[in-house]
Amino acid sequence: MHSKVKSLSALQKLRNQWKRQSKKVVFTNGCFDVLHFGHVSYLRKAKAAGDVLILGLNNDASVRKIKGPDRPVNSEKDRAEVISELVSVDAVILFGEDTPEKLICALKPDVLVKGADWKKEDIVGGKFVESYGGSVKRIKFEPGRSTTKTLQKLNGA
Repeated sequence: MHSKVKSLSALQKLRNQWKRQSKKVVFTNGCFDVLHFGHVSYLRKAKAAGDVLILGLNNDASVRKIKGPDRPVNSEKDRAEVISELVSVDAVILFGEDTPEKLICALKPDVLVKGADWKKEDIVGGKFVESYGGSVKRIKFEPGRSTTKTLQKLNGA
């Protein structure tokens, strides 16, 4: 696995180091199954909210639960490797829970980022992050860019 892909314990040590260095840590999460421009734009904007971007990546089982039996197209290992190569992503951690709440509580990011399709009050971990002075940021998606639309194009739909 790529050196940016971390275990929770390794990431907690890095988080403590970044805190000592007064770096603003941003956390976001998602499936990032078939990487496209919308993903790259979203992650670039997420990184701009701080100094370090941690990406919680849904494992294969959780992607199937969210997206259905035909997904993911790419395995968690492949998705982690590809997303790790993006300059905007500083660390990747796989998770299989329904939500990234456990990761958010363990890592205590300074900024929690989700897509603007989420209402602020529905963002998992948002109230927790704000409870210690962190912030929640919603980012608009690039119009017409989605994995579903990409897959529909590939299938001739």
